Parts: sequence; structure tokens; C-alpha cells
Amino acid sequence: MGKIAGYTCVACKTFIEDDGQLHYQCSKCSSNLQVEYDYDRLGNELTKESFLGGDGPGVFRYNELLPISKETATPNLSIGDTPLYKSQILGQKLGHEKLYIKDESRNPSSSFKDRASAVGLVKGIEVSAKVMTGASTGNAGSSMACLAASMGIRPVIFVPEAAPKAKIAQLMLFGARVLSVRGTYDDAFDLCLRATQKYGWYNRNTGFNPYTREGKKTCSFEIVEQFNWQVPDVVVVPVGDGNIISGIWKGFTDLYKIGLIDRKPKLLAVQSNKSNSIAQAVNSGLEKPEEVNATTIADSISVSLPRDGQAAVKAINESEGFAVEVSDESILNMISTVACNSGVFAEPAGATGFAGVEQAVKDGILDPKWSVLVVMTGSGLKDIDSALKVAGEPESIDKDSLDFL
Repeated sequence: MGKIAGYTCVACKTFIEDDGQLHYQCSKCSSNLQVEYDYDRLGNELTKESFLGGDGPGVFRYNELLPISKETATPNLSIGDTPLYKSQILGQKLGHEKLYIKDESRNPSSSFKDRASAVGLVKGIEVSAKVMTGASTGNAGSSMACLAASMGIRPVIFVPEAAPKAKIAQLMLFGARVLSVRGTYDDAFDLCLRATQKYGWYNRNTGFNPYTREGKKTCSFEIVEQFNWQVPDVVVVPVGDGNIISGIWKGFTDLYKIGLIDRKPKLLAVQSNKSNSIAQAVNSGLEKPEEVNATTIADSISVSLPRDGQAAVKAINESEGFAVEVSDESILNMISTVACNSGVFAEPAGATGFAGVEQAVKDGILDPKWSVLVVMTGSGLKDIDSALKVAGEPESIDKDSLDFL
């Protein structure tokens, strides 16, 4: 397709011209690739009106900056177009009043990951994939299974055996073939890659398939639209594999390159201190994260070796942003704090960004004048066991008693 110029390696900067073929990783160093567009042409042709007026629902409105053809069939579910709230009450609670929430739980599978799955699935259809697969702690897999079900496709999903039951239930009910791996997410990821190589399956894995980042960047497009073609000063992202934050940055960068925005936000990456590879790399001046032993309760961001870590570190540094670590205790407590003060119900990973705002305020990182937007990545109903740990118990009263005031 003429709008794609090619692919750039995140690590060695090798450029691969677009040849219409499927590309996963760099042919020279096997690092992750990033899709590049003909920004000069798009800058001359695209206006704000034409960019927002593209064909298709939800994320597919932005087809001019997506690596897929307008002619390819898309899921008939409403993906993207998630609400953005200003939450002064929660902002006051966290110590920063200019707080906004991008509520990604409103996607079909109740997760941000639907953006990546949408573009990844359509790309798989374009290349006539016979079998589609992916590894997931639950959200990415249930997302792919959900969207695929709307098109009569049954993917093969690898999950770690500790994945939350609610997410496994979603996967099973959407009709995916679910393979529970006796090991960690990283083990499931590696096994999924080996199966891809052996059987020739199409692989949707985060940090391996460059088209997932292209789906995730659509969140930035919506933020710009909802901010009336401005950007918040800081965008806060919970980080595990690193693909969401690199995708968010890619979205703002693409719009900046074609001249539709005149500045980009700072990024605030937030990790649990029990899965902190990317935060450690940023704060130690490393270009590439090192492996850790991830044990955080926030399963969606529990990653020992971030598969898009180098792109994530690069994005944070390019934005002149920050990385903070928070405790699992603060993440769990934040589920209740966010719900009680905003009406938004977050799973642990979704609550992590808010815990990061609270920590960043304590650390003096956030200027009080800055507008701060938190990307809330997934619904609390995805991991009800974690929510119950901080929800408390209802009061028990007699069926005939009115003596409770």
C-alpha cells in the first residue's frame, strides 16, 4: 500500500522498504520493527477534517494512518471511541486537580487491548492467515478472541496457568482454543513463538507483531480529538511489556510528523516495584531493559522481560518524561480510591497509573499547572478476586429491622 513507506528497527535503525509482505522483526538483529508512513505525502494531503472523517467505525476511522486496506473486512464491534472524563474529585484525592481519565474499559472485551487486536486481526485477514495465535496474561487473548468471534475466527491463545479466572472465562466463552502453560507469561510467550515458527501461524504477540503498536496508537488520536486538537501535558500509562506506552507515543508522533498537532506530551510510565524492568532502565540511563523476576498482583503488567521494552524506554526518553514505581499494596488500594472518587472501576493494572500519579505528586515530578491524563486500561470485573481484597464486606441486618441509621 502506498501510504506505508516501510519499517524501521527499534534497535539498529535498519530500514526495510515496504514490499507488501508481512514483517515481524528486523532481518538483521531480530529486534522489533516500527511501521513508517509516507509522512510528507500525508502531511500535504491530510487535514483535521479528512483525518477524522475516514471510512469505518471506531478505530478504523483513522485508516489513513493504519497499516491496513480500506477494503479488508473488519470486526463489526464498536472498538475505540472510549470516553474521556475530567475528574476533579479524584484529582484532589491524589493531589493533582487537573486530572483526566481515558476509560478503556468501554471497549468490547473491557480492555485497551482491543485496539491492538483490531488492527492485528485485520492484518492477519489481509495476509490470508489460516490460524491466528497469541500469548496473554488474559486481556490480549480475550480481546483477540472477542473480536475474532465476531468474524467467525477461532484463535489459539497461550496463557500462564495463574491467569485470572474471569479472563479465562472470557477466552473460553468467545470460542478460542486456550492452552494453559505451566509457567509464567514469559514462558507462554516463548512457547507461542515456537508454535508460530513450527506451524506457520499468524502471531499477534505484543512486541513481536509491529501492527499491534499501530492499533494502540489510536488512543492518542482520540485523546487529541477529545482535547480539541490539543494534547494534555502528561499522559500516564501503566507499563508491562511496553507496547502500550510505545504505541501511545507513536500516535502523538505520527500526528506531529504530518503537522496536525504542534507539540507532544510528556509520558509518565508507571510500574509495580515487583515488575519494574522498564522503570529501572529509564532511571538508570539504560537503553534496553534487563530481565527481572516479575511477581506483581497486577497480572496484565507482570512481565519479567518486556517484549517491547526498548521501544518503551525510547518513547519515555524522547518525550522527556518519567518512570515511577509503586507498591502492589498501593495498586490494590487505588482500585477502591478510583472507584469511590470517579465512578470508574479499574483492574489492578488499570489502577496502577493512578497510583503512579499519587507517587509522582509525592516525588515533586508533576507541575501543578500541568494537565494530566491517565489511561485506564481495563475493567475491574476482569479480576474480581483482587477487587474483593479491598472492597470490604456489606453490613448484615435482620430482614425486619429498621434500626440501622
